[in-house]
Formats: sequence, structure tokens, C-alpha cells
Amino acid sequence: MKKIIITGSNGLLGQKLVKLLLTKKTYEIHALSRGENRMINTKGYTYYNVDITQIKILTNLVNKIQPHYIINTAAMTNVDVCELHKDECDTINVDVVNTLSKICKKNKIHLIHISTDFIFDGEKIGYYTEEDKPNPVNYYGLSKLKSEKIIISSKIKYTILRTILVYGLVDRNDRSNIVLWVKKSIENKNKINVVTDQYRMPTLVDDLAEACLLAIENDAIGIYNVSSNQLLSIYEIAIEVANAFDLDKNFINSIETTQLNLPAKRPFKTGFDLNKSISQLKLPSYSFTERLQVFKNQLASYEGSSL
Repeated sequence: MKKIIITGSNGLLGQKLVKLLLTKKTYEIHALSRGENRMINTKGYTYYNVDITQIKILTNLVNKIQPHYIINTAAMTNVDVCELHKDECDTINVDVVNTLSKICKKNKIHLIHISTDFIFDGEKIGYYTEEDKPNPVNYYGLSKLKSEKIIISSKIKYTILRTILVYGLVDRNDRSNIVLWVKKSIENKNKINVVTDQYRMPTLVDDLAEACLLAIENDAIGIYNVSSNQLLSIYEIAIEVANAFDLDKNFINSIETTQLNLPAKRPFKTGFDLNKSISQLKLPSYSFTERLQVFKNQLASYEGSSL
């Protein structure tokens, strides 16, 4: 039985990964996160309340478990917070990865790491491939690029999965994402300002978790793009959400990025070329519209079970 450590297991992807891997019955799962376990109703794995920024604690724990794989989902992902708190951002997004890389090298562990479209500047005409040259326009993107470079230069066995605008649903549904934000805002009759000049390919978290599993099952090495196959403006994404849930689109106000005055700059267009992931990972390709229906069904089931 292969042992897998999942860092950041209390997060959106971390929770999805634990549940997905538990269905396979061939993995021994060790979940690491800070604070209480957010999946108290899920059994069959071991949870550790641990601060992974503490090098000695993390090293000793990995040495004790002796995993075959580490899937690193832990990260500071709030782009504006990263811009304003660069040291804290580096501690989680760079220093932890440096520690994990050293541990993986010493113990011959396969590291699967989550990266981002924000390593690019958004200026390319056409979709980004895995080979395109990064040029981040904000500190979050820079921190994730630093972590990629650390992993690649460490000469370990690695898989880097770059993804875009992840959304989804977990048991304790109290963490927002683009879809839930739009849905709840309109339901509460709050007007929202949504930009028309930023373009993304939103990723259902279930698909990103599936990509992690496929990386293991296909012994995939290198960098892979993971997202939906539909490039939409953030405004168009909001409209799709309103349509899917039969909500009033009049609450969605279109604006341009410059009107937001945010601390961190954003790349304008970051669509992915998915051919490598489709051919090598055997990752299915879906539109945002298709996956939004899956999310809607998950939400209906979740809300039904909560009544």
C-alpha cells in the first residue's frame, strides 16, 4: 500500500483529495494541516495538527511516516494579502516548498505540487503551454514561480500542476470562491462589481484532485496545465453562475480592473493549452458550463443533507 502525505488538508483541494484517495482503497493517507480537522465525519485516514512551516517538526513527521508521495496543497493564495505581506507569503509558498524538496530528495519521495496561472503576465496571444516563459506581475505569482524553480532545480521526482481560479464544495461549506461569492451575493440582493477585462478558465476542484491522482497513477513527471477548456471573462463567469442558479443578473455590475484599485496587479488573460494533460495524464476536458452543473448538483445534495 502506497503512503501519501497531503499538506493543507483542511483546504478546498486538500479535503477533496482525502475523499478521492479514500475511494481507491490502495493508499494510506496522512493529512497535515493547522488546527482542528475540518473533516470530522470522514474516516479511514490519519490527521495531524501541524504547522508545516516548522522545519524540524515537518521533517521528523515525514521521516516517521515514510511516504511514497507528498501532495503539497498548502499555500497562501490571497493575491492581495501576498502583495501586502511578502515575508509571510514566502514562508508558506517558498520556504515550505524548499523544505519539502530537501526532504523528498533525501528520502526519494515523489512531490506533487500545485502552482498557478499567475506565474504568467497574461500578455500572450493564445493559450499558455507548459513550456512558455513565466513573467509574474504580482508577488503571489512570483512566490509560486520561486517554488517551481526550487522543485525543478532540486532534481527530485516531481509533478507540478498549474491551475486557474479553483472553485468547489466541501463538507463545511464556509469558504468562499468565485461561484459561491456570486451566488450568495445575488441571493442576498447585494450588487457586485465584476471585471470584464480579465479572462480565466475556472477549475472545478474535483478535476484538480483527479489530476493529482492521475499524476500518481500515470507516474507523470514534469509540469501540467489543469483547468476547464472554456476561456471566459470574470464577468461572463458571473453571468454563467447567475444563469445556472436562475438568479437575477441585474445585480452584476460590469467594470474594468482599473476601477477596483487593488494592491496587486492581475494578468489579464491566462488561458491554458491542455493538450499535454489530456494526452499524458489522461485528464478529461470539460467546459466551465458543464462543470458548473456538477457543482450545482453537489450543492443541492449538500444543502439537502443539511436540512
